[in-house]
Amino acid sequence: MKAIVVIPTYNEIENIEKLIHELHNVKGDLNVLVVDDNSPDGTASVVENMMLKDNRIHLLKRPGKMGLGTAYCDGFSYALSNGFEAIMEMDADFSHDPKEIPNFINTLSNNDLVIGSRYISGVNVVNWPLSRLLLSYAASLYTRIITGMPIKDPTGGFKCFRAEVLKKIDLKTIYSNGYSFQIEMNYRIWKQKARIKEIPIIFIDRRSGISKMNKKIVWEAIFMVWKLRFCGFRKKPKISS
Repeated sequence: MKAIVVIPTYNEIENIEKLIHELHNVKGDLNVLVVDDNSPDGTASVVENMMLKDNRIHLLKRPGKMGLGTAYCDGFSYALSNGFEAIMEMDADFSHDPKEIPNFINTLSNNDLVIGSRYISGVNVVNWPLSRLLLSYAASLYTRIITGMPIKDPTGGFKCFRAEVLKKIDLKTIYSNGYSFQIEMNYRIWKQKARIKEIPIIFIDRRSGISKMNKKIVWEAIFMVWKLRFCGFRKKPKISS
């Protein structure tokens, strides 16, 4: 399958070049799309220099810090427009192991969405403080109870979509823009009765850089599951400025 991995970035200059090299060491024909939100540290410039020597590398430069959800939506639109069949998403900070990518793409041959799960075979998280681990696990349980989705790790961000299933989603109507984007995408695909498979991964906290998690993102996720349960996704709500 013609595959691309979408990687949103904001101040990931310490990681992005090493990550792209490692991705290509694992799978030589993999395309990489970096969606950069005008990182002041020069992340986009590093990617642009790499692009001069490698046509497997692509870049979307955005005018400012616009959020995780819209970054992925822009990346998915690019991938669909350019004929990619397997569209992955992953973090830029090495918390997701590039060596798992062939497993995702192979598993996609019989599925529409493959999710890398931290919780399908115990708790596979390394270097998180207990408070964050409990928050993440509780959020997963909370999401399953409210939405009814039979997904053990609905907030995980290491996954692979079949292009055909993404084409059925109007990306312009996505509610969420933080980490609850992961929940919403899973929910929309699950409602299509798509084939969803979770595979076990080990999540390792970032090697370098600063986490983007904050209280606003947590609250967005708490309320998002109720919007999905009772409002569905027929109409995108207005977001106050």
